[in-house]
Amino acid sequence: MTPDKSPLAKCVMVLGTTSGAGKSWLTTALCRYYARQGLRVAPYKAQNMSNNARVVAGGEIGSAQYFQALAAHATPEVRMNPLLLKPEKDTQSQVVLMGQVNAELSRMEWRGRSLSVWPVVAQALDELMAENDVVVIEGAGSPAEINLKSCDIVNMRVALHANAACLLVTDIDRGGAFAHLYGTWAMLDEAERKLIKGFVLNKFRGDASLLAPGPQMLQNLTGVPTVATLPMWWQHGLPEEDGIFDDRSTAAGQVTRTVAVIAYPRISNLDEFQPLKNVPGVRLKWVRSPAQLIDADWVVLPGSKATSADLAWLRAQGLDQAIAAHAGQGGAVLGICGGLQMLGEALIDPHGIDGNGPGLGLLPVVTVFDENKTVRHRQTVFASVGGPWAGLSGVEVQGYEIHHGQTAPHPAMAAAGDMASPVMPDGLAWQNGAGNVLGLYLHGLFEDQRVLQALFGAAVPTLDVVFEGLADYIDRHFEPGVLQSLITTH
Repeated sequence: MTPDKSPLAKCVMVLGTTSGAGKSWLTTALCRYYARQGLRVAPYKAQNMSNNARVVAGGEIGSAQYFQALAAHATPEVRMNPLLLKPEKDTQSQVVLMGQVNAELSRMEWRGRSLSVWPVVAQALDELMAENDVVVIEGAGSPAEINLKSCDIVNMRVALHANAACLLVTDIDRGGAFAHLYGTWAMLDEAERKLIKGFVLNKFRGDASLLAPGPQMLQNLTGVPTVATLPMWWQHGLPEEDGIFDDRSTAAGQVTRTVAVIAYPRISNLDEFQPLKNVPGVRLKWVRSPAQLIDADWVVLPGSKATSADLAWLRAQGLDQAIAAHAGQGGAVLGICGGLQMLGEALIDPHGIDGNGPGLGLLPVVTVFDENKTVRHRQTVFASVGGPWAGLSGVEVQGYEIHHGQTAPHPAMAAAGDMASPVMPDGLAWQNGAGNVLGLYLHGLFEDQRVLQALFGAAVPTLDVVFEGLADYIDRHFEPGVLQSLITTH
């Protein structure tokens, strides 16, 4: 039965015992599940730390919230992820507040920063609650990090503010799941514990009956039932979250093309490669050493949040020589955003944005870093493209830009006749004379069905199909009535 609509949204929150427990995909599934009931649904995550970002009206947000909004049939917007931290070093992040880079907050000590931005993130949540029937909230890491509790703005402070019905999910495949659940619950305050409405065991392998009497014993200790045991599911089709590199191909058929993506430390927007895992005959692999490039047909240099530092790392691994050798033998090389910048002759940084240094020299272009950040959607068309990319000639594409660098032909090389060919308007893409090296600023290339058809003669399941599958999955595996009760009885 569809619940009565209220002027103030019901809030359902997904917490996790650890990072990687399954919060993001479960939040996405819940967004589609409730949206299918005709409810106005919005996702929300107060603070996300990720170098996977998407362009929305007003700036950029974490990719997870972008996909969650699409699952909810909502227009993605900055209020859904008001604070985005984009790691540049182990101890430094670029701070994006309400979609825009905030240099002052980026310089601020993180505890003080959290306290100062709470009014902004709370207002964003309040507005979403006032405009929707259901807000599905994602937590971050674990809510039981007692060293972070005093400056928490993403877990239990949000849950209490929203009076959210909370699910606590754990990755049972790691082992120790009952201890993770009990320990997390036990370290919460009494008022916080009352918000935990159910435990979720994620990534379970085998016969669920063998879990008994564990769930009942846990309920006896906490008063909280285990409301779902979710079987291991590798092929749900949602893009991977940060730091999760899964080489499994979900497409059938013999591998005819191996696409090797260089996985440097500050890789960004890795989620845009998810569709390649579903293309028949394609194997996607993540590479961190020259030996892993031996069987590669394509080498891809993806985006980076720290282009100069990642380029230095790439050289330290000897990958620069391996990539040059691959290109020298006519192998296909693709650079996207930071990858395009690395392929050029030089990186010039007059404002201290990223760093100076020589590039790989595979494209006769130079990148100058600008203080202003380009963040925008683009719809454009490829000009004449040669080599292994010839199928893209004349193809209309759409994607998004997120970059500080501006790239142009190297003046001295151009004067000597060594020209890079522009293959998109406005300096968005460049190709070398031999045609096998292509660099472009446009993210989302492989998410465009027209590109997949042009390069592979194939299509992959749309995101909408993925979202429907996620909703069906939780509908099957949650205890009957639980998902409805979260928005009706709390």
